[in-house]
Amino acid sequence: MQNILAIWQREIKAYFVSPVAYVVLTVFLFLSGFFFYSILTAVIQNTMMQGQFGQGTQPVDVPGIVTRSFFGTMGVVLLFMIPMLTMGLFAEEKKRGTIELLLTTPVGNFQALIGKYLASLTFLVIMFFASGITISALFIYGKPDWKPILSGYLGLFLYGAALLALGLFISTLTENQIVAVVVTFGIILVLWLIESFAMSAEGVTKDVISYLSVIGHLEDFIKGVIDTGHMIFYLTFVFVGLFLAYRSLESMRWKS
Repeated sequence: MQNILAIWQREIKAYFVSPVAYVVLTVFLFLSGFFFYSILTAVIQNTMMQGQFGQGTQPVDVPGIVTRSFFGTMGVVLLFMIPMLTMGLFAEEKKRGTIELLLTTPVGNFQALIGKYLASLTFLVIMFFASGITISALFIYGKPDWKPILSGYLGLFLYGAALLALGLFISTLTENQIVAVVVTFGIILVLWLIESFAMSAEGVTKDVISYLSVIGHLEDFIKGVIDTGHMIFYLTFVFVGLFLAYRSLESMRWKS
């Protein structure tokens, strides 16, 4: 456990020593603020227009509409942010030639893997906490239901955790960070768009393809529904990603 903590501390420091952490955090906060303001403005204007034309007979859940749209947009934004968080976890070690030293120390492959993964998860949580400043405006000027917001953040966390595990695996395969970013983003994009491919399929094939969509399992969380089936999907995705990364590290140990 101490070795995992040591790797975690080392990686957290590495994030904030390099400009990557500040760039990712700044871009993420800018985009979250920009999209939140745009969505809120659009919803309020639409509600006012409906009221002017006599269509506003039913109360409109403005906070609910805003949060659902906001979390959906953040799911897309994370497609671009996640590869930047994982690109250097092992690729940079391989480029500097320190990967052999890391693998031959008492730390071990598993502890190094978990330590680095937990560091990336920690930074993801920091991003979410920072974006909470934007969401807090709804509580200052209104009384939104906090349960769908909590469900949305839980979904984004599981979604992000799955993509981080994938990015970590890709990072073990190359020593070039640019290659790691491009390949990770490409695979994530395919998994994100795969649901559209299911439209041309039928029967069991369609169900299987739809099930593999990483964004499809996020939709219920955004709506405020916590489905254990979606949680199992993301946790299984994390397990498979970390397992593949571990096997990749094991192959490097044998080669060295």
